[in-house]
Amino acid sequence: MKNTLKNIALRAGRRPSRSCVMAAAALWSGLLAAQTFPVTVDSCGEKLTFAAPPKAALVHDINMTDMALALGLQKSMVAVSGITGWYKMSPEFRAALGNIKEIAPKQPTLENILAAHPDFFFAGWNYGMKVGGDVTPATLQKYKIPTLVLSESCIHVDKNRPRASMDLLYTDFIKLGTIFGKESAAKAQVSAWKQRLAILPKVPGKEPLRMFLFDSGEDKPFTAGKYAIPTAMMEAVGGRNIMDDVETSWGTVAWEAVAARNPEFLVLLDYQNDGGADKLLQFLQKHPLMQHTDAVRNKRFVALRYEELTPGPANIAAIEKMARAAAR
Repeated sequence: MKNTLKNIALRAGRRPSRSCVMAAAALWSGLLAAQTFPVTVDSCGEKLTFAAPPKAALVHDINMTDMALALGLQKSMVAVSGITGWYKMSPEFRAALGNIKEIAPKQPTLENILAAHPDFFFAGWNYGMKVGGDVTPATLQKYKIPTLVLSESCIHVDKNRPRASMDLLYTDFIKLGTIFGKESAAKAQVSAWKQRLAILPKVPGKEPLRMFLFDSGEDKPFTAGKYAIPTAMMEAVGGRNIMDDVETSWGTVAWEAVAARNPEFLVLLDYQNDGGADKLLQFLQKHPLMQHTDAVRNKRFVALRYEELTPGPANIAAIEKMARAAAR
């Protein structure tokens, strides 16, 4: 029992506090509580009803897989996709994933998916699915495969979504738990995450710290806009995404617009290959416009991995890293 609670706490973050351990105990109690079915959850405005927990789930991308692993869904997972073609797995992630196979290193095809015989798919728009593509909730429904769509990505099919908040993580995590009969456990984990963020010191100053996320791109930077979770993560530390008026989740902007807003702090996406975040910083230091911004001149930045900047359990520790770096 003690080892189980310790493992649950560690999945929530790297330094389990007393409150985290207490929440883990509540999580364990939730695992023991029976949940009644059927259950219904929302997926981009569509209702999904499950008569029983899925037994052969397919999960796309490292961040969504991390949600499933944090809930202990390994025995209910038939496969994953979209991980090894893009990212390096940590030893902890690899160990938690175990022998679950990957059906496609990047984007799964409809044939890949059907060959795995899943009874559930967790993915998102531009997270394994493309609007108008062969793999969509509608095409999979023909094969009786329900799809839970990542809420952050719903902006691609619903332009009336609210701006990003941490509910992009909390709500999807609880939905996933509910679908698999672990609603109480999911809610306990979300409560623990909220406690961690509630005690986080904010960056001092009368105005929010001007922050900019640089994912990639030379001619135009690829970054997070109004509906992407990094906007909420920056606000959690007392900052503001200088591109929070861009009406998208993730997209490209102009360097002139970024430089004119003079970011004070950078969030650099570290893909852990080809120089990583260091290469991004070096590019900015040589850029004719960006080299003059406060963030670049003062080398104020934090390097975070993909799974830390897309909705998933790693967001919480990433916000704590961001807060420590911004306070320096």
